[in-house]
Amino acid sequence: MELNTFGERLKSERNRLGLSQEAFAAVGGVKKLAQISYEQGKTLPDIGFMVAVSKIGVDVTYVMFGVPTPGALSAEEDQLLSGFRKLDLMGKVRVLGVIEGAVPHEKPKSRHMVSIAGSVGHQVNGDVYGTVTNGDIPSKVKAPRGKTEKKR
Repeated sequence: MELNTFGERLKSERNRLGLSQEAFAAVGGVKKLAQISYEQGKTLPDIGFMVAVSKIGVDVTYVMFGVPTPGALSAEEDQLLSGFRKLDLMGKVRVLGVIEGAVPHEKPKSRHMVSIAGSVGHQVNGDVYGTVTNGDIPSKVKAPRGKTEKKR
């Protein structure tokens, strides 16, 4: 998930460093309530805060602009990024496909699943909407919720 706001990115850096809001705020010279306000996007810290937290390893470029500083990447991330940049368009598409497939996703909630198999070797799997024609006899296809129906 991409973190779009300053507050989300600041919070992710605080969590990456394993600090509580109170401890992180103390490093920046502010109170916990100010830190909460920064993370919620209600207010922005001053430059003194950003300089102070940068000294404990916060990637200020990432927090400010949403772009990680190359030196702030782990060795594995740096190697991956360097290799990715050398790929042609198709190579990049393949790598992104692998990443998309490897990231855990919540299972989609399907209304129903229908499998229709024919005598000529055709098979349709997935959600079916509308009318399916069998020769000259049109028939409506509808499956009960959560069940799989097989027609021959």
